[in-house]
Amino acid sequence: MEGSVREILLAGAHDLGISLSDLQLDAFEKFTELLLEWNAKFNLTRITDPAEIAVKHYLDSVSLLKFVEIPVGAKVIDVGTGAGLPGLPLKIVRPDLEMTLLDSVRKKLTFLQVVVDELELRKSELVHGRAEDVGRTPAYREQYDFSISRAVARLNVLAELCMPFCKVDGSFVAYKGPDVREEVQEAERAIGLLGGRLEAVHEFVLPSTDMCRSLVVVRKTRRTSPKYPRKSGTPERNPL
Repeated sequence: MEGSVREILLAGAHDLGISLSDLQLDAFEKFTELLLEWNAKFNLTRITDPAEIAVKHYLDSVSLLKFVEIPVGAKVIDVGTGAGLPGLPLKIVRPDLEMTLLDSVRKKLTFLQVVVDELELRKSELVHGRAEDVGRTPAYREQYDFSISRAVARLNVLAELCMPFCKVDGSFVAYKGPDVREEVQEAERAIGLLGGRLEAVHEFVLPSTDMCRSLVVVRKTRRTSPKYPRKSGTPERNPL
């Protein structure tokens, strides 16, 4: 993978049908600097080559915009955001979005606050807590147009963590790798119990790579039963 973060993002975004301004490219460069600086203090990412970060983190994150129409001003929650992925790249490209970044690790949120402040990403909220607990809180439960998550858990577990945040007619989107069909089949029961139906599985290859990726889109068709999410740790130990 050759070229600067700026060059790679420009070319890759073009392949995804996304245009980036100079200010947005500046923001991605600053994000990369901060990510690498903080990664030296504690583990945020295994990928430390800026070119790879541009493709495998940033372009992967914003690929959602090629496949899913997100209305202006939509409320989005990134569950288990970690280093701010996919939420922060989406926020940089779509500053109109109201973005909530949720994670259970306090030091990751400390890093994210620095990024949000440095990049002046307004309408960004950072929330500390486990999805199972926050998803039961009225201020967050069924308040979002989109609940998204990347590289957190298998789909049947992830559905229980994410779908309680979605409004009825909202969507849960899981970022996945190749060969996701088995996971989708495994998660059918959970998706139905949580009030959703599978809408689409978008499969694509990341620009400038041979990496196959998938986006699983679930539409929320009715309210999630108050039984869900179950208490912390239960979804992982005993998936629906």
